[in-house]
Amino acid sequence: MKSEISYDQFGELDLRVGEVVAASLPDWSEKLVRYEVDFGEEIGKRVMFSGIREWYGPGELIGKKYVFVVNMKYKKMGPEESQGMMIMAEQEGRPVLMPVDGRIVNGSVVR
Repeated sequence: MKSEISYDQFGELDLRVGEVVAASLPDWSEKLVRYEVDFGEEIGKRVMFSGIREWYGPGELIGKKYVFVVNMKYKKMGPEESQGMMIMAEQEGRPVLMPVDGRIVNGSVVR
């Protein structure tokens, strides 16, 4: 378990629901999946990358909604930047995607 944080520290995370509207496998990486996420009017669309290619293909993400951290510093990934991070579980050393109810509006805050 990681060290304890305060409620205020947790509150610094901006967690939002976003819908994956496009996904692909970049030819410059053997590990990453590139996906575009729609967060609604306030945030718009963002590009993100996850090292999940061994377990998931683009078609498994498109059209589904997940929880993302949207206020992370962008991270250079190949020729692009990842503009956030999807929240995933880890089980037996592999990532497990956690889709949320499709009726939740894109951009909804997660508390």
